Amino acid sequence: MRKTLEDFYYGNISPGAQQMVPNSELKRAVDRVTRFESQLAEQLDEAGRTFLAKLIESQHEIDDITALENFVLGFRLGVRMMAECMDDNDGDIREVTDYS
Repeated sequence: MRKTLEDFYYGNISPGAQQMVPNSELKRAVDRVTRFESQLAEQLDEAGRTFLAKLIESQHEIDDITALENFVLGFRLGVRMMAECMDDNDGDIREVTDYS
């Protein structure tokens, strides 16, 4: 646990820095999108390519915001679950603590 806290303190934890696994479902999907994007760009004039670039940039912005929001929501859910695990004063059955 201490190593994680030290890595966090020194800025060595970067949840957004990730690599795709080669030949994974995600990598194949990204490759398809890239191929389709290239094919579409070839069919467009300069104005169309500019429009496409802005569309793709906007989608990347949406993806970045969504990734951040999902990270925060997931982290909050994890903390709530941990806090709930610490509450032993609920439910109708209690853990036996006196084994003598």
